[in-house]
Amino acid sequence: MPDGTDLQTLIPAVAARYAGASRFTREFVPSKLRRDPATAAILGLARRAGGFGHVVDLGCGRGQFGIALLLSGDASRVTGLDLDGRKIADARAAAAGLPADFARADLTRAEVPEGDTVLMADVLYQLPDGAQLRVLEGMARAARRRVVMRLFDPDRGWRSAFGMAMERAGRAIRRDGAAVRPMPVPEVTALFGRAGFRCAVEPCWAGTPLPNVLLTAERG
Repeated sequence: MPDGTDLQTLIPAVAARYAGASRFTREFVPSKLRRDPATAAILGLARRAGGFGHVVDLGCGRGQFGIALLLSGDASRVTGLDLDGRKIADARAAAAGLPADFARADLTRAEVPEGDTVLMADVLYQLPDGAQLRVLEGMARAARRRVVMRLFDPDRGWRSAFGMAMERAGRAIRRDGAAVRPMPVPEVTALFGRAGFRCAVEPCWAGTPLPNVLLTAERG
């Protein structure tokens, strides 16, 4: 895992690339990187793996995590896809001069680009049931070396109940009408196992009451 000094240097460097974005984005990017347990967990995994190579980031949002991997030297190139065109515009502006390509895409329909590491964080459970399986199969085909996912685990007892309540409340406030259907983690690992990957799952909820876990699937 990167130590505190690494992150204290890296996060401001990433945030500086969003200087021309909206005030919300300028505040969101460093806060998300600093507070989300996935930042240290995935950067640490990349460091231990000797780098992620070409990273395909599905549901990349504003691109801050892919840019962090590039600036830390843990990715050689980043391809990011997200449905939100405004977030993609922020990502493109922030990545100016870096080996990165961010594009608007509907993950339920788009083909997954090929890369060394295919990354998805907090996105799978937001997709419709049928699309979840299709996207996972696309990830398995596209990943030359590994798949890394932060998943909502529906089988973590009180954590899962709390997480579901938060998700439903958020959707009610936003009135987006989206269902919350987290796929059981054993089903996800079984799919990658059948595709020839070795899977490991570990908690990724440090300091939060959420049921998030980190899945790493290494191609055998």
